[in-house]
Amino acid sequence: MELGISMFGDLRVDPITNKFQPAQQRLGEIIEEIKLMDELGLDYFGIGEHHRPDFAVSSPEILLAAAAVVTKNIKLGSAVSVLSSADPVKLYQNFAMVDLLSNGRAELMAGRGSFIESFPLFGNNLNDYNELFTEKLDLLLKINKEETITWKGRFRPELVNQQVLPRAVDNNLPIWIAVGGTPESVIRAGKLGLPLMIAIIGGSPGQFKPLFNLYREEYQKAGHDMAKFQVGIHAHAFFGENADEVAANYYPLYAAQMDRIGKSRGWSPYTKYQFDYGRQKEGALFVGDAEAAIDKILYVQEMFGLTRFAAHMDIGAPSHKDMMKSIEIFGTKIAPKVREALKK
Repeated sequence: MELGISMFGDLRVDPITNKFQPAQQRLGEIIEEIKLMDELGLDYFGIGEHHRPDFAVSSPEILLAAAAVVTKNIKLGSAVSVLSSADPVKLYQNFAMVDLLSNGRAELMAGRGSFIESFPLFGNNLNDYNELFTEKLDLLLKINKEETITWKGRFRPELVNQQVLPRAVDNNLPIWIAVGGTPESVIRAGKLGLPLMIAIIGGSPGQFKPLFNLYREEYQKAGHDMAKFQVGIHAHAFFGENADEVAANYYPLYAAQMDRIGKSRGWSPYTKYQFDYGRQKEGALFVGDAEAAIDKILYVQEMFGLTRFAAHMDIGAPSHKDMMKSIEIFGTKIAPKVREALKK
């Protein structure tokens, strides 16, 4: 199982001015954090795409290109790229360039987007939410297989014998599908034989077991090679030396960000009860010390047959110092023990 970290580039809020941290500062911090992940031997880093004032990253591929030249081994991907509001041609070209800069370490994780800001920003109609993703995924996969494209759809000008360059290393860019729990998206990934990442950010992981079973069934039914089967989860996580201390310090930051997001979605205020339940073994949060994290990661790996676990680590924008500590614990105390246990 690959062990990695994902982020959205959350921006800290100044408690005095109530203003967000400058994006430039946070971007520099993220590069330092990725460098540490690479040095510690973590397998994967993913960065999300957002177009809101509380996030620093609107173009994952630009940050990944910067990371590509200061790292050596870690895979670099989006988490996610909002394919529905992107141009698949340009998206492929950008990630192919990251792949070339990183000597074949780039991945593109495509999703429909849980935030909607990018749709009006790039002139897309939310009424076409599902159709946009379906059509653009079809074009993206075609581009990944064929250098010269002839294609016609509803939402983009047609292509007639057009070359899409440059090409990814070995002419094959790894493309994942990310879902939040929609069975239709899971079925699509299984039928296409694409790696699947499921976001588990609330409730109990056990509730998601039917989706994993559905994905495996569709993947096998379509005749895809099980040796290439890949499935992972993205889960909110933060680590410290002392479980109670890290939870007490992290809760206010986490709750504040969940409330900022929830305000636009009609959610009730986030509660300490939700946080404490999430930290239990049956909950969705991986917040605490190394020992608890090791047990919980192995617990979900066995439950789902995971090939990747992504600890999503910057919700609420903890300080750079605390982020570096959390990454260090993941890389030096958690990852080695998880890998050792999985060899037995």
